[in-house]
Amino acid sequence: MRLLLLNPNTSRDVTELMRVTGAAVAAPGTEILTATAPRGVPYIATRAEAQIGGAIALEMLAEAPPVDAAIIAAFGDPGLFGARELFDYPVIGLAEAAMLSACLLGRRFGLVTFARALLPWYEETVAAHGLGQRCAGVRALEGRFATLSGVQAEKEAQLIDLAHAMVEEDGADVLIFAGAPLSGLGPRVRERLPVPVVDQVVAAVKLAEAVAAQRPRKATAGTFRRPDAKPSHGLAPALAARIGRTD
Repeated sequence: MRLLLLNPNTSRDVTELMRVTGAAVAAPGTEILTATAPRGVPYIATRAEAQIGGAIALEMLAEAPPVDAAIIAAFGDPGLFGARELFDYPVIGLAEAAMLSACLLGRRFGLVTFARALLPWYEETVAAHGLGQRCAGVRALEGRFATLSGVQAEKEAQLIDLAHAMVEEDGADVLIFAGAPLSGLGPRVRERLPVPVVDQVVAAVKLAEAVAAQRPRKATAGTFRRPDAKPSHGLAPALAARIGRTD
């Protein structure tokens, strides 16, 4: 099985962090390919950046080699629903996979992240997936951090304090450290927390394997059927071919 782990941010070191986290749990015979956005921002944190990242993700998927499933590896799932329209293989979102997995382990999950700028986008991501009633809330670190790839090590104590507050004050039954730079933190600190922790990359890889193993057909009806052909102007050639149905 071939999975594409697609980072719509430009941070290659974060892509590698996610690859290592996913490879540690992938089934024998699963190959994880990676791709990092060639342009954009180091990490998506706002609605505008999510729109940009989603468009870039669609371009990257159109240019990707054949795979059995793809993972959009940014926690707000930019471009996810559009990708499910356009492409024939399953496309998994990091946030959706983590939250759905958390729903199997408790009544309400809590999100802990590394920057306050992410809060509105993550709250809206929860709502977009219809999981508002299952979410205990979102908490984020205050202040700056030295490096994006090193934020989980630099701020580990504060992140754990936020996680405890999420359980004790907000009533979370399950925790998710949200945001690609926090991949792998949950498995490392789970014995220091009183409730289960779901790692976003682990959840996405295992759900991608499970969904791809079912070999689902591409919908020809309903809201995720492939859109009718349409001409375009100025798009990346592979994406234009996909939209124009000339691929």
